[in-house]
Amino acid sequence: MHDIETMVIGAGVVGLAAARALALSGREVMVLERHDLIGSETSARNSEVIHAGIYYPKESLKARLCVAGKAQLYDFCAANGVPHERIGKLIVASTEAQVRELEGIRAKAEANGVGDLRFLTGVEAQGLEPALACKGALLSPSTGIIDSHGFMLALQGELEANGGQVVLNTDVTCVSALSDGGYCLNVGSEAEDRYAITCRELIISAGHGAPGLSAMLPGTTPPKAYLAKGNYFKLTGKAPFSQLIYPVPEPGGLGVHLTLDLQHQARFGPDVEWVEGFDYRVDPARGEAFYAAIRSYWPGLEDGSLVADYSGIRPKISAQGEVAADFHIDGRSEHGREGLVALYGIESPGLTASLAIAEDVVKKMQ
Repeated sequence: MHDIETMVIGAGVVGLAAARALALSGREVMVLERHDLIGSETSARNSEVIHAGIYYPKESLKARLCVAGKAQLYDFCAANGVPHERIGKLIVASTEAQVRELEGIRAKAEANGVGDLRFLTGVEAQGLEPALACKGALLSPSTGIIDSHGFMLALQGELEANGGQVVLNTDVTCVSALSDGGYCLNVGSEAEDRYAITCRELIISAGHGAPGLSAMLPGTTPPKAYLAKGNYFKLTGKAPFSQLIYPVPEPGGLGVHLTLDLQHQARFGPDVEWVEGFDYRVDPARGEAFYAAIRSYWPGLEDGSLVADYSGIRPKISAQGEVAADFHIDGRSEHGREGLVALYGIESPGLTASLAIAEDVVKKMQ
């Protein structure tokens, strides 16, 4: 007998979504979280955007799960009173050459099942956003914003209503396979506080820590982990925009874009800063590079109006200069182990895709 039927390591948005889905399937589920608050790493340090599914390679997990998850997320928010807004997004072209790139972006979106993008001339875009400077734009009406913590609390509530539980301040330091099936987790870093707990099924949804935990199990070959920090700067005062503003993507990223929170306070970012460790402090000097990028589509941005805000660190599984890796949701067909699903590289659009990812986790357990 095992102590618990199904264990999930990590109470971020994806871990909570998976735990909820597993509990709804009739399992006894426990989530272990090393911090004293759910969703306090990647899930709490992002732009809180509900992505449409525009940029990802055709037939990738990111494309499929983002598009499916977006619809599920809007329905979930409406049914559970989670604050959100279908605010829309403009992808703006600053040059005639970029205008020609918009058609390729729309074609890629349509291949992913996003058929609602609408081309706007520069005049039409400025009719929606008078402060905007552009030669043309794509309007994405299904892009939105969400209260990510409110979403995670709702997931936790449904998990607990179906018999599951979240255990905070519980650091998993070792994972091993039992000879008769199932898994043993060693918990606690201090000798006097250590104990072991066993489970029949294990989901490793530990973000940055997932590859290291999985590597402890024979037969698994987790990808190498990398850390990419994204810094955000907030605008002092009110922005003259009602929608999100994204430049045409550049090689290596989506550029410095403008997002709005649910109070319509504007922030810019994230940039990409490859790092070796965890330091969430934002260097104010990095903001200097933001001004020229932002003024390509908002020339009215005033000097000194950007203030260092917060940062997040993406759990990358592709190195600097490499093509961005797809999500990895590894089940028995990938690693050969019964009752194990390990998730790697779940960065953006992980929040948008979380409910669809959870469905895939349940299928992998069948």
